[in-house]
Amino acid sequence: MLSTITSGAVYGVHSHLVQVEVDISQGLPCFQIVGLPGSEVREARERVKVALKNVGVKLPPTCINVNLSPADLPKNGTMFDLPVAVGIMIALGKLKQEAVEGTLLLGELGLSGELKPVRGVLPIAREAVLRGVERCILPVGNAWEGALIPEMESVGVRDVREAVALLAGEAVSAPVPCGTEGCSVAGGAPVAEGDSGGSESRHGRENISVAGATVAVTASVEETAKEERLDFAQINGQQGLKRAAEVAAAGFHNLLIIGAPGSGKTMLARRIPSILPPLTREESLEVSTIYSICGLLQSSGSLRTTRPFLNPHHTITGQALAGGGRIPMPGVISLAHRGVLFLDELPEFKRETLDILRQPLEDKRVQIARSSGSYVYPADFMLVGAMNPCPCGFYPDRDRCRCTPFEVKRYLNRVSGPILDRMDICVEAMPMVFSEMISGRPEESSVQIRERVMEARKRQESRFAGTGLHFNADMGAGEVKRYCVLGERELRYMERMFTALQLSARAYHRILKVARTIADLDGSDRIGEIHLAEAICYRQSDHKYWN
Repeated sequence: MLSTITSGAVYGVHSHLVQVEVDISQGLPCFQIVGLPGSEVREARERVKVALKNVGVKLPPTCINVNLSPADLPKNGTMFDLPVAVGIMIALGKLKQEAVEGTLLLGELGLSGELKPVRGVLPIAREAVLRGVERCILPVGNAWEGALIPEMESVGVRDVREAVALLAGEAVSAPVPCGTEGCSVAGGAPVAEGDSGGSESRHGRENISVAGATVAVTASVEETAKEERLDFAQINGQQGLKRAAEVAAAGFHNLLIIGAPGSGKTMLARRIPSILPPLTREESLEVSTIYSICGLLQSSGSLRTTRPFLNPHHTITGQALAGGGRIPMPGVISLAHRGVLFLDELPEFKRETLDILRQPLEDKRVQIARSSGSYVYPADFMLVGAMNPCPCGFYPDRDRCRCTPFEVKRYLNRVSGPILDRMDICVEAMPMVFSEMISGRPEESSVQIRERVMEARKRQESRFAGTGLHFNADMGAGEVKRYCVLGERELRYMERMFTALQLSARAYHRILKVARTIADLDGSDRIGEIHLAEAICYRQSDHKYWN
């Protein structure tokens, strides 16, 4: 007898529905899986056989063939365990084929028959909804993740017995708490249709159905609380640094901070997320999809609403930064998508590692080619770098710096010219003076700065409506020509600066994009000479040190 179950697989950040076809026929006893299965999928044979035995289902000595269609796409992961087990139950006549129509099944089986969480539920559920699937049966640990798609009923089960009973329309016992942080049993009736949507707020709750019972999932506020503890009001002085950070946040521009140790470079960089605009619903789904694929969404309890902030150590490998592996997975720069990638002590990173960023900074994506296919991961991030000007950190203060000119040059040359050219804003962190540290003068808070950033963000939303662009930094050469129109006076000014500073075409366009952001913060529809002058000043620090 033949059975067909709907499941899914992830490729890059995209997903495809997979039809798990199971046929049981007379012949020599065997259990084989075809359709380009990976090693984890092939091992499903042993997990399924033992799990079914331990839940009281004895497999007859027959030939079991499982086909994963489409057969030309590679299949990896453990999410096919549950659909294979249910397919066998249907093929044995213990369950009707009609019971699984319009239902997506995902889950890894333990040897006792319990269901364990899997990765990539969110993108698969989104694709299933587009294909007309109305319900998904998942492990308890993934149920809330499926419930983030409001158009689909998400049902969590603890083991294969509950899954089969649920499909057969039988009553299942009340579940235990699912184990996810903030997750507890809230009742004994199924959630009403339309109530299984996403989070109501960053502190809100969402109702999902777990084995027939309503479960309330409360979004963890640990990340939000941490963000609220980091405030620009805690930084004394450094008005130039704060202004540069505000411009960078308003236009999502790359930022490089150069200065002596203890001047506040890292302190400021860590507070940049507190002034960034929140993720839109579309951006939140994009980021949450990447984290779901990496298995990092399960502990959050909701869609990500705050922009990511990644701060890798300088010993990170190129593969960990860009992504890859035998089974390609997103790297750090993809986890920083729509957020901030902070590289502290920039010259301490290997030069070849830093140069990996060159293409993603331009293309906003990472493409990884393997024999099994090509995988594309989004990488639209704001790069923030912090560095000392020399090995000891005090150049050009010759009263404190003991580095030779050769040592200073060699240290600075660890950051290649192409990477430096991609930094929209380069600003110097001046040493703190004692009077600023003890002045007691109230500093602007992140809330106040964020209000100005949000106003500039609204102007950009209106400007780029329907274009697919989000920030001024996203503009290409064509968009710069359209949205960064200069008057005759401004053109003459830029002509002089282009020659005097020996700018590249990329640097010229980046100056215009930064000037467009400064004009947005100023509430001006027109880019003036004063906006261009400030944007050019943000490229003077690199000339000071590298020329």
